[in-house]
Amino acid sequence: MSDLGKLVVVGQGYVGLPLTMRSVAAGWHVVGVDVDEYRVKRLAVGESYIDDVTDGDLRAALATGRYEPVADYGPAAGFDVAVVTVPTPLRDGVPDVLHVGEAGRRLAPLVRPGVTVVLESTTYPGTTEELFGPLLEAGSGLVAGRDFRLGYSPERIDPGNRTWNLGNTPKVVCGVDEASLAAVRAFYDTIVTQTVPVSSTRTGELTKLLENTFRHVNIALVNELAMVAGQLGVDVWEAIDAAATKPYGFMRFTPGPGVGGHCLPIDPSYLSWRVERSVGRPFRFVELANDINDHMPDHVVARVGLMLNDRGRPVRGSRILLLGLSYKKNSGDARESPAVRVATLLAGLGADVRATDPHVDPAQVRAPVRLVELDEAELAAADLVVVLVDHDLFPRGLVTRFARVVLDTRRWLPPAPVVPAQRRAPDAESLIVPAAARVESL
Repeated sequence: MSDLGKLVVVGQGYVGLPLTMRSVAAGWHVVGVDVDEYRVKRLAVGESYIDDVTDGDLRAALATGRYEPVADYGPAAGFDVAVVTVPTPLRDGVPDVLHVGEAGRRLAPLVRPGVTVVLESTTYPGTTEELFGPLLEAGSGLVAGRDFRLGYSPERIDPGNRTWNLGNTPKVVCGVDEASLAAVRAFYDTIVTQTVPVSSTRTGELTKLLENTFRHVNIALVNELAMVAGQLGVDVWEAIDAAATKPYGFMRFTPGPGVGGHCLPIDPSYLSWRVERSVGRPFRFVELANDINDHMPDHVVARVGLMLNDRGRPVRGSRILLLGLSYKKNSGDARESPAVRVATLLAGLGADVRATDPHVDPAQVRAPVRLVELDEAELAAADLVVVLVDHDLFPRGLVTRFARVVLDTRRWLPPAPVVPAQRRAPDAESLIVPAAARVESL
């Protein structure tokens, strides 16, 4: 395998680690920088903490001798290409690019004539040229475009997606000038099957925000429909299924308990903030979508209250079992998860909240819940089971057999008629076992 050069990937998380693994496989010598020393120690012994990279992937990369996870920037010296994949959260509704700035300042002294630096972190239009580039220039004494190449390429990582991955997903690339664009494109051409050049870094930054704002707005649409369809006497899921048969002009989105992860709860707000600051007017679609999606956990909790009320029980003191704490199916990523918000709200109302999730690391769970195994006893003892994530590992048959009442926010189970409960032999350990669970969809 040819030696492609030295690559630095700043950030070894959900974006940076898959990029690192792909680059090592392609022939790059990769220094993976992450300021979290615990993460670095785990990486050094081949222990992964994200879904899309296995322990085997890590060990294979380490075995090549071309992957070095580190907690400082010293080993990054002498790089040919550097890619920054640090988090860009919201803080009090305002974009927080602190990590981008820190990465720029730490990389700057290592920038030499001819190198290429790329920002991948999701951010507002103008960040590369107005913040990141000037920091690199100030710390290096060099000029972007003239002395070194500078560009942007928005990440397109969908954790748990077994069809589309870093390698086969088209990669948008851009630069601060033509030479930078060419250099950025040349790098990504070594690790992906298709690059898509755009004319400016601002266009690339907006592209990422547009992609996720599109999803955010359409999810808000079906979420609001889900809240009102029942009052109209309509099954919103059936309507969505029917609409999805149209071969043009419609794209299927489905309701859920809210939005989560590293994109949807954050990216549209970056766009809204930038529009209001630069144009002087609110981005009304984003603000409305935020309002709807942010309050879906409240809607779920309200439905829980109504369903318990129908059975003559208050929320306080009721035993509620939540299926899933991650933000999406078959993923252990609980960042900004609406399931965690639901758990917190129910606990605040005095419910005895239990939760089960085979993917989420218990050490990452901050919600006031008791983590349990999904078994007959937990299902039968619950006053209400709430399906918040439709993991493939969850056993449908077990849930429908032993749960009494289910609120299904993902249409994971088919709605079932109410069937009288059957009781096992009357002893101290007996459980009430329904012949079929009563299931209500969101």
